[in-house]
Amino acid sequence: MHRLLRGEVFMLGGFVVAAAATIVLVMPPSIDPAAAQWTETSSGPLTAADRDLLVKVRQAGLWEMPAGEYARTRAASQRVKEVGRLIMEDHQKLDLLTRQVAKKLGVALPDEPNPDQQRWMAQLASARGPAFDKDYANLLRAAHGKVFTVVAAVRSGTRNSEIRKFAQEGINYVMRHMSLLESTGLVDHSQLPEPPTPEPAPPVAMAVEKRRHS
Repeated sequence: MHRLLRGEVFMLGGFVVAAAATIVLVMPPSIDPAAAQWTETSSGPLTAADRDLLVKVRQAGLWEMPAGEYARTRAASQRVKEVGRLIMEDHQKLDLLTRQVAKKLGVALPDEPNPDQQRWMAQLASARGPAFDKDYANLLRAAHGKVFTVVAAVRSGTRNSEIRKFAQEGINYVMRHMSLLESTGLVDHSQLPEPPTPEPAPPVAMAVEKRRHS
């Protein structure tokens, strides 16, 4: 009886191993998680990065438009008031474009800023005069530096023609806003993130450069 049971267990184990091997052979290869997030559209593949760009630009406008209104009533410097107005008006145009592109591509957009942006808004709402001017210039300049890297990265690699055009517009707006904020003379560049450290040149490139200067 015991020998029969052991034989049955052995045969069952062999069957399980064979079945598992068969499943592995017939199952399709695993799907790349990044590729699974792509959506085909009439303007090309729409990736998670493309959708994230629309979301981030939308959220940027949701806090920078009210911040521009704060500048009108709270700033001491006439230049800060003017910069706030120009950035607010630009974001009104950019927000309309963002919503149009998102609707065309079927991307859901948020209706409120993210938690960090809400804190920045609260900080600006509690300040007046020169303190407001300094906070406004530095908070917005730091925020534009962050979003610029996102827009530029998507612009350089997106496969979607609608997103490519949108990202190009975004780059133009962000660069203009950084220059406007810096024109106030209040931006503390020492507090901005440092540029990434360049990677060491490969040995072949270094050898070519050495021969060129020898």
